[in-house]
Amino acid sequence: MMEANRPRSIGEWISAIRHGAEALLIGIYSGLMIALEIIINPIQRWVGFRRMAYLFLLPNMAIFGIFVIFPMLLNFYYSMTSGVALFPEDRTFVGTDNYEILADCDDFTDPNSCDEDFFWRAVYNTIVFVFFQVGGMVIMALITALVLNREIVGRGFFRSVYFYPVLLSPVVVGLIWRWILQRYGVVNGVLAQIDPKYEADPVLFLLKGDWPTFWVIMISIWAQMGFFTLILLAGLQSIPGVLYEAGSIDGASPWQSFRFITLPLLMPTMFVVLVLALIRAVQVFDQVFVLTGGGPGTSTKYMVQYIYETGMRNQIPRRGLAAAASMVLGSVLFIFTFIQLWLGRKSESV
Repeated sequence: MMEANRPRSIGEWISAIRHGAEALLIGIYSGLMIALEIIINPIQRWVGFRRMAYLFLLPNMAIFGIFVIFPMLLNFYYSMTSGVALFPEDRTFVGTDNYEILADCDDFTDPNSCDEDFFWRAVYNTIVFVFFQVGGMVIMALITALVLNREIVGRGFFRSVYFYPVLLSPVVVGLIWRWILQRYGVVNGVLAQIDPKYEADPVLFLLKGDWPTFWVIMISIWAQMGFFTLILLAGLQSIPGVLYEAGSIDGASPWQSFRFITLPLLMPTMFVVLVLALIRAVQVFDQVFVLTGGGPGTSTKYMVQYIYETGMRNQIPRRGLAAAASMVLGSVLFIFTFIQLWLGRKSESV
């Protein structure tokens, strides 16, 4: 009797609450399963077992269609129209006029000879950026992955350090580096301490010569390299260690092991990195927009910024021309991605 009236301890209360929560969750789960059987069984009998997969894919495909396919089709229609109106029914259909404006050039190697010279300057700037940024990205990510794959002190710490910039917003990255590189920023402050002449004549990293292009590429590599390093590191760890042991027994040098073992087996992962890096590089906008604003002049104005300014920021927005430029950009990107994937599959088959 005294045992029954004894007050419960904290542990007993926690145990009772836990058992009650478990019973409640089991009841909810059982109720949901019964409700699903009541709903799903008639549908399965109606559509058939083999077609049920399409039914489960339907919500995802609906979202994909609404937020991806429909905007793409709408953008294609916009590229065939003209005017400042926003709604499609209020716009004037002009056919391929916008594409003809973009392609109207006497000499495609000279943007000044083009009717839409800003477009071609953005094209050439994007080509230069993609070439150096993607090339530098792949090389730096590969070297970093090879180092982090070795047994070094603090390997976990360095892996997290290299990945940390990926977690930052591109806008934050642009603002931080703008603060570092501006006229009276951190770098010029350090240079002024080393040599007093830089205090009166600081280096204009974001306004003079080829410095803006150089820093835009380097900062982009710094900000994104950790993501691709992680992918390559996963590819390196999937290579069986016995292959390296067999190579060392046969007298293979470290360079020969890398050339004949690591590189061929890592090539499928390298193609994935190359495709993803290319897509990201072509779509560069926010980080550069915050860092340089596309300047000085048009030296760091890339395709996405041209599309944004043409369609949104101009005093008289030319949405049809911006849509046509985006269609050209998307088509070129699709072709390059398809070629890279085709080459990747071909190399795997060999």
